[in-house]
Amino acid sequence: MSSIPHPDFTAARFASCPDARFQPAPADGVLPEGFFTTTNLPTYVRVGGAWRMPREPRMDGALVLDAQGELWIREGRRVRAGERVVVGLAEDGSEGVFVNAAYLADDGEGEFKFMTSAVSREKPIDYAHMARVLVDERERGGYPIWVTGPALVHSRARADMTWFVANGFVGALLAGNAVAVHDIEASIFGTTLGMSGSGEATSGGHGLHMRAINKVRAAGSIAKAVEAGVITNGIMHACVVHKVPFVLTGSIRDDGPLPDVVTDNLEAQVAMREHAVKSTMAVMIATALHAIATGNMLPAFVTEKDGSLRELPTICVDSSEFVVSKLKDRGTHQAFGVVTNAQDFMHVLRLYVERDLAARGLPVPGDALRK
Repeated sequence: MSSIPHPDFTAARFASCPDARFQPAPADGVLPEGFFTTTNLPTYVRVGGAWRMPREPRMDGALVLDAQGELWIREGRRVRAGERVVVGLAEDGSEGVFVNAAYLADDGEGEFKFMTSAVSREKPIDYAHMARVLVDERERGGYPIWVTGPALVHSRARADMTWFVANGFVGALLAGNAVAVHDIEASIFGTTLGMSGSGEATSGGHGLHMRAINKVRAAGSIAKAVEAGVITNGIMHACVVHKVPFVLTGSIRDDGPLPDVVTDNLEAQVAMREHAVKSTMAVMIATALHAIATGNMLPAFVTEKDGSLRELPTICVDSSEFVVSKLKDRGTHQAFGVVTNAQDFMHVLRLYVERDLAARGLPVPGDALRK
């Protein structure tokens, strides 16, 4: 992935820049008028004559200097009365805040070209590159988060997702109630929403997802249902067995829901954010709601241990250009759009990951769903 250079703060353009101005928050969850609103781009704040980067970067937050002198980006609702908040609107350093957008510049702007749309089903998909990045993340001990919708389960991509979880390519799984419900239904009854693996409706199948929910609720949790042998394979089984954390967030339409689902929206945001701040890569498949929610929590970059920056690889997969375009329009400009269905994407990506592993002389695991 592309590296992102830090600005040269010894340059003349920064010589006259002042320190950032801070004002206390007037009440819990209330920011001072004129507070600086963050983006997902690399941001620097001048404090005591030095340019510093805040921790936990994301868009739509505020810059907060805590009592220990640490800089943070915090959601407004998390700011407490009296905490020092950066005020100012300028992003060019003239008010003590500099947002580095220079690396996004396109030298070819204005030139006539074919195939320049940001998202198109007609563009080639470089699966080899995506596979290489994913293997790199695993080998370096990165933290790829996967954000999935239920179409991944319905489309027969369940075995591939299970394989990725079981073999160390998933740092955390972020999804909704439906993903877990239909995955568990497939484990217990061999159907998803009553549909067989061949795509045919089954007699009485309309109630099987409710029966699956009931079995997990009786067990007490997904993990306990795995331990009891109620859930014997699939995505959630792999998460439990291989200790991959998952966050299931609720919606108004949920059946059940499963006992592990976080039904309070603000609690759900906090739970998702715990993984977003650690992410070194994001793969979003067949979910507009969860993809955009996660995108809003992600920075556009990763800060390495040595302080250098690189782009945070973000892949958004959907059968419609609309979802991928909407994600980018909501500020996740770094997202690479793949317009295809979940089944094809997962099958092909796994094939290329297996090829990459073989080329590196690393073990190529078998089908985890059959174990």
